[in-house]
Amino acid sequence: MNESLHIVDELPAERAAGCPFDPPAELLDAREHGPISGYTHPGGRPGWVVTGYEMVRSVLADPRFSSRKDLMNVVDFQLPPAPPGEFLLMDDPEHSRYRKPLVGKFTVRRMRMLTERIEQITAGCLDAMEEAGPPTDLVTAFAKPIPTMVICEILGVPYGDRASFQEQIDAFMGGEVSDEELIAAYTATQEYLAELVAAKRAEPTDDVLSELTDSDLTDEELKGISLLLLAAGFDTTANMLSLGTFALLQNPRQLAALRDDPALTDGAVEELLRYLSVAKTFHRTALEDVELGGRTVKAGTTVLLSYNTANRDPDRFTDPHTLDLRRQAAGHLAFSHGIHQCLGQQLARVEMRVAFRALLDRFPTLRLAVPAADVGLRPETADIFGVKRLPVTWDAK
Repeated sequence: MNESLHIVDELPAERAAGCPFDPPAELLDAREHGPISGYTHPGGRPGWVVTGYEMVRSVLADPRFSSRKDLMNVVDFQLPPAPPGEFLLMDDPEHSRYRKPLVGKFTVRRMRMLTERIEQITAGCLDAMEEAGPPTDLVTAFAKPIPTMVICEILGVPYGDRASFQEQIDAFMGGEVSDEELIAAYTATQEYLAELVAAKRAEPTDDVLSELTDSDLTDEELKGISLLLLAAGFDTTANMLSLGTFALLQNPRQLAALRDDPALTDGAVEELLRYLSVAKTFHRTALEDVELGGRTVKAGTTVLLSYNTANRDPDRFTDPHTLDLRRQAAGHLAFSHGIHQCLGQQLARVEMRVAFRALLDRFPTLRLAVPAADVGLRPETADIFGVKRLPVTWDAK
């Protein structure tokens, strides 16, 4: 290939000032030079960054690329295998063994059956906001409690444990505690999940975790699956709700259109997923030499897949940096693609449809309580992008 190779010098790179919803300029610039660029991982290992939509999608569907944690060649030491049950970082057949028992429990039909309960949970959060009055932090009052309570329903966490359980989740997923506090919260969560698995084996209840105890999965595997469901089902949705609200408040015409037309809700959720792409990147490792865009990705080399730039690719989405709730955003990669496509995507959709609709209906004058520039963003080093806090206010009745 005669074209010179574009090199991405440093990641993670922070977002440009005043552009909290756009991917870092380094990644957008890389995509302008083509769908694949050279890159050196933070651990000093050579790799690649894929930024184009079609190429990211292709890699995600290609069995020549592995998701295995122990094959990720991104640091200067050998990573351990993924713990039992955490199948996101596994390949088949181990991946399918863990995922298959879950597939029927996250169908569109089953998630729609949860809608009424999600509506109740959402209404409870909004009631508390209304009673307390403005202003409030939408992250702690709305965005975090809804997915936390929903995942507690799915795992069958007893009501009496839910407040302390949410505190543990916040501590090890929020990215705002010390390393010691994070390790302590992670350990406490694992210990709690082990106890929960044992309790469900002894006395099953009406929840997904209890149903899984009737399989050949071990207690350790069930604990790992529970932790994965917790991580995937809480952090991404919580940040979509908060960052999504921020994006709507910064786009008043789009906000007004959504508030006035409930029929826009489904499409608005898909567009917000595309536009924000809170799960920014993921890794794949080549199992053999693979040609990508005229470049040879050597066996054992790890590729960084940029979902957020793929979802802003002008070759796939017209005027991609504009939030357009009437856009046909189907096909976005916010939930990944291929065999690792997000198992809980239908649940996330239901939560967002219910929550955004209810929030706008309850508080039609909702607005930021601080200048947009003062809204604190999560660092790019966080696995999931979002806001730390979102101070909002409204005209109290």
